[in-house]
Amino acid sequence: MSLTLTLDPHGEQLVAAHLRSGRYRSPQEVVIHALETLAEQEAPTEPVRMMTPAEAVADIRELRRGITLGGLGIKDLIEEGRKY
Repeated sequence: MSLTLTLDPHGEQLVAAHLRSGRYRSPQEVVIHALETLAEQEAPTEPVRMMTPAEAVADIRELRRGITLGGLGIKDLIEEGRKY
């Protein structure tokens, strides 16, 4: 597969600087090394599994358990709000 890339001036400057360093012989080597480095640094992605509606509701209910604000539970805050 052949691919043609167009770089903006900043990208061209980066490639030129790496070529001047003598470490790379062609723009292609610079780009390949950059892509390999990026692939090493990025964490592999796991496939996303969609929840069923029932699973989503159960997850929300579980997340709501024990939620407090400043040591007060949600029910405490509701009662406090009724005073005003």
